[in-house]
Amino acid sequence: MGDITLYFWPTPNCYKISIMLEELGQDYKIEPIHIGKGAQFAPDYLQKSPNAKVPAIEDRSEIKPKYIFESGAILFYLAEKHNKFLGEKIADKIEVMQWLMFQMGNLGPLLGQAHHFRFYAEEKIEYAIQRYTREASKLYSVLDQQLSKNRYVAGNAYSIADMAIYPWLRPYKMQGQNIADHQNLQRWYALVRSRPAVQRGLSVMNSTVKRSKKKPDGEAWENLFAKNNL
Repeated sequence: MGDITLYFWPTPNCYKISIMLEELGQDYKIEPIHIGKGAQFAPDYLQKSPNAKVPAIEDRSEIKPKYIFESGAILFYLAEKHNKFLGEKIADKIEVMQWLMFQMGNLGPLLGQAHHFRFYAEEKIEYAIQRYTREASKLYSVLDQQLSKNRYVAGNAYSIADMAIYPWLRPYKMQGQNIADHQNLQRWYALVRSRPAVQRGLSVMNSTVKRSKKKPDGEAWENLFAKNNL
């Protein structure tokens, strides 16, 4: 199955990496980390991902296996290693990295909070719901403005910035947003979604993980949220 093991559960951050590996045409092995059952806290996995998060990868293509955690770092590592989806000129790379950092520092955390307070939180806190829904709207507008000037997020070339951002926008309804309200963003969204490698990356574990629209409770809720606050 190739030199790469992807420690994975179907989340936006994990889909970034499965999409990237599919875009690169890499053979890779999936190692499921069931975050609802607390597998991310297993001592062996913590050696690979000290913050008890997915994804992580193991690269065995070198003499000594390399473990990498944090999805943005994994994307950058794979882009550098294969010299793809990052740009060739330094100015292009900086543009891609800016928007990758935008996703890591803003889009992911704030949309994640919108998810949490609108759907997962045990107590409905109206202030938090409104705050993070407004933050999500602002971020969607930032992207729409950027995409009014470019075919893709970081310019006219598809890059790891697009791979990082797209999975986080898929559950836009949970964030209180509507892609159709942003013409440029909607165009880009359809463009990225139509890529065969993106579709393959999003299909990982589809046949083995049961989807449920119910929010987790009991031990699953504790594993997903409470323990992460320690």
